[in-house]
Amino acid sequence: MSKKSNNKTIKFKSNKERVSYLLKLFEKKDRVLIVIWADPDSLASALAFKRILQNRVEKVTIANINEITRLNNKVMVEVLKIPLVKYCPRLLEEHDKFVLVDSQPSHREEFKNISWDVVIDHHPLFSEIEAKYYDIRPDYGATATILYEYLKTLKIKPSVYLATALVYGIKTDTSNFEKSANIHDVMAFQNLYKHMNKHLLSKIESSSLRRSELRYFKIALDQLKFRKNRMFTYVGKVSNTDVLVLIADFLNKVYETSWVFVGGEYKKVLTIIIRCDGYRKNAGKMANKLFKDIGSAGGHREKARAEIPFANLSTPPEQFNTDKLIKLFDKYFKLIDKKEKEKVKE
Repeated sequence: MSKKSNNKTIKFKSNKERVSYLLKLFEKKDRVLIVIWADPDSLASALAFKRILQNRVEKVTIANINEITRLNNKVMVEVLKIPLVKYCPRLLEEHDKFVLVDSQPSHREEFKNISWDVVIDHHPLFSEIEAKYYDIRPDYGATATILYEYLKTLKIKPSVYLATALVYGIKTDTSNFEKSANIHDVMAFQNLYKHMNKHLLSKIESSSLRRSELRYFKIALDQLKFRKNRMFTYVGKVSNTDVLVLIADFLNKVYETSWVFVGGEYKKVLTIIIRCDGYRKNAGKMANKLFKDIGSAGGHREKARAEIPFANLSTPPEQFNTDKLIKLFDKYFKLIDKKEKEKVKE
């Protein structure tokens, strides 16, 4: 792992060196703002970073950019008592150090105009990061695992709430160790498990779907279309984008499918959730390649997300449908299919 300081790359031989360098960036008088796109991994990671800075700085605030609409995430914040404030530009004036966890400055428009001191993430690096310290580990299944290693290095025993948050963050981002996990994630989970509360975890995990959201599943199934082993569906206007994630994860269980694309409209923005089996595929790179110039996009090999303002598309939201969704990927898959045919001929 390497970090940049004054345009020089610093290489660390151990977590001890890494954490020592990180902590030297903070002083007792600092007011630190941790910014997140709130999901289980980012919430857990932010809570861990706040614990690391406890008694080392004057103030630590965790601010979420997005509205928290997914029921699991709301319950997580509530039962684990995660202190959150809604992000607004005024917070930049009230703080003097800025930390981004479980994301990168290029991932969202709101992140691009902040001068970051620290960036810690496990997503693939899509563009150069300008920060005093950054730790990007795409081979890790969760950012929560990286923060656990920081805690361990500092000999900080996590509280029941923090341990439960970190376990849930690791479980969700590795899909219960079915995808995108390595030995570090397994070891972190194993060590955190003895400090967590299984009843709190069960309460969070069992709260996943509202009755009112069932109708979106019916629409998704009615509008579903197959192209080879690829599944596409456009749900239309949704009350929150998290329901698109639930639908995509549900459809991804279908045996005869290697790609899943679920689209929906939220606040005049087309959100596309992408899932695949990750075998000789990379959903994150594909999303970034197709949509980086007209919206925000990125993710992992097996899952990705793209958000494109309808103002950047030729089709208005009221005319958009599953066929239009398929067309967004036509050129990409025609090229892929052509390459596969050429390989067969060889």
